Amino acid sequence: MIQVIWNKLTDHIDPILFALVTIITVLGLLVLYSAANETMSRVVSQSQKVVIAVIIMFVIANLSPSFIARFAIPMYIAGIILLLGVALGGEVIKGARRWLKLPLIGNIQPSEIMKLAVPLILAWYFDKHEGAISWKNFLVAGLLVAIPFALIVRQPDLGTALLVGACGFFILYLAGLDWRIMIGGAVVAALAFAGAWEFNLLHDYQKERVLTAFDPGRDSQDAGWHTIQAAIAIGSGGLVGKGWLAGTQTHLEFLPEKHTDFIVAVYGEEFGLIGALLLFALYILLIGRCMLIAMRAQSLFGRLIAGTLGLMFFTYTFVNVGMVAGLLPVVGVPLPFVSFGGTAMMTLFVAVGILMSVATHRKLVGS
Repeated sequence: MIQVIWNKLTDHIDPILFALVTIITVLGLLVLYSAANETMSRVVSQSQKVVIAVIIMFVIANLSPSFIARFAIPMYIAGIILLLGVALGGEVIKGARRWLKLPLIGNIQPSEIMKLAVPLILAWYFDKHEGAISWKNFLVAGLLVAIPFALIVRQPDLGTALLVGACGFFILYLAGLDWRIMIGGAVVAALAFAGAWEFNLLHDYQKERVLTAFDPGRDSQDAGWHTIQAAIAIGSGGLVGKGWLAGTQTHLEFLPEKHTDFIVAVYGEEFGLIGALLLFALYILLIGRCMLIAMRAQSLFGRLIAGTLGLMFFTYTFVNVGMVAGLLPVVGVPLPFVSFGGTAMMTLFVAVGILMSVATHRKLVGS
């Protein structure tokens, strides 16, 4: 009986995708143990969250894409309501109102929900209008992205807002949005950012992060401290690294946020350039697998959602590594499957479950 249930559950597991995610997650737990100063509490906590996330991934993988699409509207509406709840009475942590305390559940971060809700509802919407997609559909889709984007920016949480906006852009691109409109939109976005900067619509800390990305030394004891210490950690790792648990920047407490946003600096110090290249190769294979699943999907919904989730993994990785390397402003984006955090980990494994659903239900979709 147990064997039958197990076979049923694993019928819809993509072995390559699961292997890649498992390897990255195990590497993440090893680095987290070092980043947590060799204490097990955070590792155990993260492991528990991973187990729950994997169970949810198995369940979602066994649902057909058409069934998953039914949750697009309820999930989007629920996410918007929760974001409004955050705006009206959310928990203020470190000066930002991003969390909402719910009975029996505790604190949740509704903006994380929108990382999946936005691509889901856009993929569902374009799938419903397949064969007759016009500029009006793109206008409606843009509005569906703009509402959660504005609510998340207001918290303020620019990093998550940019990720949500990026997911929306990926769907629009994959759905066939004219490149001239995309260029025009990019120009408008750049002008809007310049206007927000000029008329002081951005928070002071957001401006400081942008300026520090170009010159970390301008405030080396405060805003630039993260970037400078991360650069020292990665540089001191050299070719082969100092060895697991032997990172001095990590264990002498020079490196801030070492278990979350800057965990790749811990990895680089201890495993060096060769280790970093191995990790990046795993991410490239993961993203490539996602895009292959998108290419093989037999419905527009499957192609759009799989392609967008693959590009979402790319954006997560690119932004996190970019901000740690000092190429991008520090915006609080975790490294996928590696950084400590329950909500983000759950979101990522739900995305993997959706990808597996698309990959393994192709015949059912085509019938």
